[in-house]
Amino acid sequence: MKQLEQLNFDNTFARLPATFHSSIKPTPLSRPYLVSFNTSAARLIDLSETESEREEFAQYFIGNRLLPGSEPLAMLYSGHQFGQYVQQLGDGRAILLGEINNQAGEYWDVQLKGAGPTPYSRNGDGRAVLRSSIREYLCSEAMHGLGIPTSRALCIVGSDEKVYRETVESAAVVTRISPSSVRFGSFEVFYYRKQFEQITRLADYVIAKHFPHLAKVTDKYAKFLQEVLERTAHLMAQWQAVGFSHGVMNTDNMSILGLTFDYGPFGFMENYDPGYICNHSDHRGRYAYDQQPQIALWNLSALAQALSPLVPQEQAEEILETYGDIFSARYVELMCNKLGINYAGLEDFALIRPLLEMMQASNLDYTNLFRELGNFNSAGEGNNMKLRDQFVDRTAFDAWAALYATRLSAEGCQENDRKIKMDKVNPKYILRNYLAQTAISKAEKERDFTEVDRLLSLLSRPFDDQPEMESYAATSPEWARHLEVSCSS
Repeated sequence: MKQLEQLNFDNTFARLPATFHSSIKPTPLSRPYLVSFNTSAARLIDLSETESEREEFAQYFIGNRLLPGSEPLAMLYSGHQFGQYVQQLGDGRAILLGEINNQAGEYWDVQLKGAGPTPYSRNGDGRAVLRSSIREYLCSEAMHGLGIPTSRALCIVGSDEKVYRETVESAAVVTRISPSSVRFGSFEVFYYRKQFEQITRLADYVIAKHFPHLAKVTDKYAKFLQEVLERTAHLMAQWQAVGFSHGVMNTDNMSILGLTFDYGPFGFMENYDPGYICNHSDHRGRYAYDQQPQIALWNLSALAQALSPLVPQEQAEEILETYGDIFSARYVELMCNKLGINYAGLEDFALIRPLLEMMQASNLDYTNLFRELGNFNSAGEGNNMKLRDQFVDRTAFDAWAALYATRLSAEGCQENDRKIKMDKVNPKYILRNYLAQTAISKAEKERDFTEVDRLLSLLSRPFDDQPEMESYAATSPEWARHLEVSCSS
């Protein structure tokens, strides 16, 4: 493990022409202090965990000092926001310090979010607040704990300087790391500017770095689009299976590697509601939970349009037509895993659909109900009274339970083995909004960050029974039922 000054930067994106980015240094913040440090993420860049104890640490990761070898820049991109094309977006409050090449040969972008204005800030202050930084920090690590592809979070560094949002809040910088920060909008900006050479340059760069097996194949750009589509479809299936809503699925928030990133007004659905909207600014429900798979396809169509100088329209349309089957197959497979049954095919949705409909009618907690299903006993009704009593229509549950028991019996899986199997895919703990808000309140009012660290530890093992943390699996208390998050969150 290395000291801060020994990190191995190899800034390949900075070697691209200036049309792809703008060099910019972070704007200093006064009196920085460490809020939280993630040792798991630190290992990805070969950083020793003891480095967080150094006084210089906060200075480096709030942007007051530059890490040796870093070449800070803001990336250019555009995108469709709520369906409307915006000609230029870019990193308005995020600054890419550079890329660290670790001992395993992996590249990790290191990016400061909230480090001050950039040429793409559009009159914004380029800052992030402690509240939103804690939410992103915890959620990216919660998603990693759930096994869902995501950017990671290294640390949060706070400052007493004020930031003006709906109210006056304190500033903070969250350091996020990811294999790549290139997004769908990175291609769109050059398509709409008719700078087709840059599209080729960027596609070749991404393929060489992240899809090297495609570098010398015939139709490499079409195959690149196909792989991005498959990764995105699988990501959507994982979001849906765990009950996660991103909140702002604009094309500039879509990773070219199929990662979850750009966390804003996200939410983990509690009571099962297909129309769940986590972003109170999304008045029309464009990014509601049940709309996410289709919106992902819409965004992929926008990417295909941006790649049209490289991939003929007819070929792109054929690729886009594969999305539905890929998503559906993966989603049903994941849901079968949650039920502890072997995936047979799309016909398995006939067992999944009525359960979801009963959950909605009974206003049941999505996460807790699936966790409780691990205790289902296929021997008969009398052994499942605790589960049965949660449903309003018990007759409907009895009918479904009979079908479920028959399927379990046919597969011959032992009850205890099935529970172990189901507990590995049905989390006990998710980042409920009230948990994040409790940590935020303590941090803002008391400068007490212990709850942030506690949640970080808890959510790194979401499938494990943690008896001392049992209360963290509870549904939202009454005071938290009407918590709202928006794009400023």
